[in-house]
Amino acid sequence: MSTSFETRYASSPKAVKQYDTDQLREEFMIPNLMQNGKVKWVYTHYDRYMAGGAVPSTSNLKLETIDPLKSEYFLERRELGIINVGGDGIVYVDGEAFEIGHKDALYIGKGVKEVEFNSRDAKDPAKFYMNSAPAHMTYPTKKTSLAEANKIELGSLETANHRTVSQMIIGGIIRTCQLQMGMTELKTGSVWNTMPAHVHDRRMEIYFYLDVPQEQAVCHFMGQPQETRHIWMHNHQAVISPPWSIHSGSGTSNYTFIWGMAGENLDYNDMDVAKITDLR
Repeated sequence: MSTSFETRYASSPKAVKQYDTDQLREEFMIPNLMQNGKVKWVYTHYDRYMAGGAVPSTSNLKLETIDPLKSEYFLERRELGIINVGGDGIVYVDGEAFEIGHKDALYIGKGVKEVEFNSRDAKDPAKFYMNSAPAHMTYPTKKTSLAEANKIELGSLETANHRTVSQMIIGGIIRTCQLQMGMTELKTGSVWNTMPAHVHDRRMEIYFYLDVPQEQAVCHFMGQPQETRHIWMHNHQAVISPPWSIHSGSGTSNYTFIWGMAGENLDYNDMDVAKITDLR
């Protein structure tokens, strides 16, 4: 069997205040989603959100259900978002082929029974980063390229946070039940993402860092605004952000990250901003 999974339970902010570095990393950091020839999942108890990776090499990989879902097939009661962070690939959705290039996105709705992942070149395999959330309706499968995304320019070089936000799986582009995904690319010379930081109590979020040079790193900040903690992140590592936590980072070089979220609302701008001068 080429699929493995683990479960992460929700944590109280009071408990997290007492965590040391090892506990923070064990609870929130996801270090090894991209495993050659395998599908890897982390099932969280934050809105039953899942983060996964699929790296097909010499043969196709199938999207298989896992025990916590108690379902006949993976998408029986779920929706799925995919962004390819590797070489060119193909995703087969109930037999229909979708060409997914580097940084292309694909949404697959509830009810699809068979999904398979393929790499065009085993020497440069596709690396499919995946997010999944419970779904109550069926919406059509749809691809969005990075060029087709809704782009928002934010920040400035003067504040070291000049970045382009590409909304890819989000209302107005792709209709979903609750899943939203996109990509933020920092300009050369900028290192801060999502600053000023914020929280949104009605949804949770997961960040997946990419384009981080081998000898560089990103310091991811989390926690309540007046009780922050940090986790050092490297390329192709993800981190879980609870609803009560800020989610922001600063790198030793510019980089890219994929944001994915789900919860009670689909309003991208529904957030409570924490003033920079109020952070502790």
